[in-house]
Amino acid sequence: MSCTICGVRKEKRFCPAVHGRICPQCCGEQREVTLDCPSECPYLQQAREHEKPRDMGALDREALFPEIEISEQFLYEHEHLIAGLSFALAKRARADRALADRDLVSALTWLAKRYQTLVNSSLIYEPPTANLAQQAITDEIEKMVKEFREAEQKHIGLTRLRDSEVLKALVFVLRLSLGRTSGRPKSRAFVDFLFAQFPEKESAITSPDEAGSRIIVP
Repeated sequence: MSCTICGVRKEKRFCPAVHGRICPQCCGEQREVTLDCPSECPYLQQAREHEKPRDMGALDREALFPEIEISEQFLYEHEHLIAGLSFALAKRARADRALADRDLVSALTWLAKRYQTLVNSSLIYEPPTANLAQQAITDEIEKMVKEFREAEQKHIGLTRLRDSEVLKALVFVLRLSLGRTSGRPKSRAFVDFLFAQFPEKESAITSPDEAGSRIIVP
């Protein structure tokens, strides 16, 4: 039998993305490029185990917001905020299983630019979002920030969270996402990382002590 994709080479493995059997070469070349590989695919999992860490130096430097400095002290003091942002991403990705890493990266980049403008000029930056899926992600994150501030108000009688701190937390999660994704068009490596950090039915807002310390993973 020949490969379902190329029709030339001999098939040797079942591909859940095409519901057929394909050759190893097509599996390697088309994985998360043209194929929507499910997370449970053993060949995808095996490939991730042997994949080298992404070279962050090869990325567009501006994509990392290099002017934003994030110290270890900031991460320690704001781990619950970072956990909350990450939880919001995981929640939205579970609600829309079609989302890929690049959708989350785009939403984080959009929000980081928005907060950067707000911090630097006090102006509200509202560029058009790429699509409805990205808008849903940004809405989920903004909702989480609002809930975080409401929780502060309830427990300590005032809101201490500054927009500059939200910006730094967003940039940290953005850098984390760029480091975790494979960079392929249909990659969901970062999405799966979030799912592992935040199992279903868990809340980073109601249980910060449980969720907060686990997201700070390079």
